[in-house]
Amino acid sequence: MGQVSELKTEVKSFAGLEAATRDAYGEILYKLGLENPDIVVLDADLSSSTKTQKFAKAFPERFFNMGVSEQDMMATAAGLSLAGKIPFASTFAIFATGRAWEQIRQSIAYSGLNVKIVATHGGITVGEDGASHQAIEDIALMRVIPGMTVIVPADAYETELVIKEIVKYKGPVYVRLGRSKVKPVMPEDYRFSIGKAYAFSFGKDVNIVACGVLVREALIASRILKDKGIDAGVINLSTIKPLDEEILLRAAEASLVVTAEEHSVIGGLGGAVSEFLSSIKPKPLLRIGIRDTFGTSGSSSELMKYFGLTGEQIAEEIIQRLR
Repeated sequence: MGQVSELKTEVKSFAGLEAATRDAYGEILYKLGLENPDIVVLDADLSSSTKTQKFAKAFPERFFNMGVSEQDMMATAAGLSLAGKIPFASTFAIFATGRAWEQIRQSIAYSGLNVKIVATHGGITVGEDGASHQAIEDIALMRVIPGMTVIVPADAYETELVIKEIVKYKGPVYVRLGRSKVKPVMPEDYRFSIGKAYAFSFGKDVNIVACGVLVREALIASRILKDKGIDAGVINLSTIKPLDEEILLRAAEASLVVTAEEHSVIGGLGGAVSEFLSSIKPKPLLRIGIRDTFGTSGSSSELMKYFGLTGEQIAEEIIQRLR
C-alpha cells in the first residue's frame, strides 16, 4: 500500500499538455485502478511501450503479462469479463487488430462482452519501425465487427476523458492511440461522450472531419484556407463508430466535405462518413489519408509530409478540389 500512496501523487490531468496519447492512457488507467478494484489489465509483453507498466507496478495481482500471445490475451480478457471484471487489453495496434481479429470477433464481440481493447502505436506516426508495425487498417478491421465501438482521441486530454468514459460503458470498445507526442487541441472545458463529435467551427465552403493526430492538421489547414478567403470548419469525429449523424448532416451543408485520417482511406473514417452521407445526403467528398499503400520507415514528421497529411498539404489539396 505504501507504494500505491507514493505513486498516487504523480497522477495528473493532461488538459492543455503536450504528450503522447499512450502516456495519458497509462496515467488514467492507474488512477482508475485506484478507484475501481474490478479493473484488470492484460498486455502482450509491451507494457513499457503501451504505458500499462504503472498499473502493473501498483497492482501486480490485477495485471497479466500474456507474453507474445495476442490471441490468448483477447480470449483471456473475454473470460475475465465473464467473471465480472473490466479487462483492458493492450498491445500495438497492428498486433491487437491483426493477429487477434478472430478472437476479438468470436470471443469478445459476438457475445457483447465488456472488454476494452486499447491499442497504441497506431498509424504511420509509429515512425522508424516501418510498414510492418504501422497499422493503417485497424480502424477498418474493428469498425466492421458488429457491436464494436471505435474511438480515436485527438490528444492526450481527450484520451484521458475517453478512458474514463469507456470504463462506465458496457460492451466491447476499441481505442486507437499513438506513439508520438501530440500538441493539445481540445479545450479544457471539453467533455467527451461516446458517439458525439466536437465541432470547432462550421464552414460554408468546406468542413474538414478529422480524427486523431489529423485534428490538429485540420485546424492548421482551416486557418490557411480562411486566409485565402475560403470558409472552412473543423470537426473532431473521435468516435468513428457509432457516428454522430446529426453533426455530419450539418457538416454536409457546406459545398465540400473532407475527411482526414492517419489511416487508409479505405474502410476508416473516410469510408464511414462517405457511407453515411451517400445514403442520406450525397455530397462531394474528399478523403485524405493513406492511399492504398503500406507505410514506410522515417520520422513521424517526415512520414506525415510524405503521405500528404500536414495541414499545409491538406489545405492545398482542398484548394485544388474547389477550383
